[in-house]
Amino acid sequence: MSQALAPVFAALGDDTRWALLARLGEAPASASALAREFPISRQAIVKHLDVLRAAGLVESEQQGRELVHRALGGRLSDVARELERIGQTWDARLTRIKKLAEG
Repeated sequence: MSQALAPVFAALGDDTRWALLARLGEAPASASALAREFPISRQAIVKHLDVLRAAGLVESEQQGRELVHRALGGRLSDVARELERIGQTWDARLTRIKKLAEG
């Protein structure tokens, strides 16, 4: 799973993508609608959405003439669980080191 985290963190390493993901978490939207809400072009929105989609954080569905995008909370939950597991592993290691150092 750790290798699978890299694309997610790369996607979230941009403030605009964070903001887009948060906005899509509130309600699905088309790139045109998002471009009216954000201070960047529709083309830039589409590129950011492509990165989020490739990381598994957004899905897109054709609705009539528009492509509507929505956040995928499940992927974020998977990432959160993996980070928690990594944190627990490090906590256990640090506890062992502390016990060895103290005595």
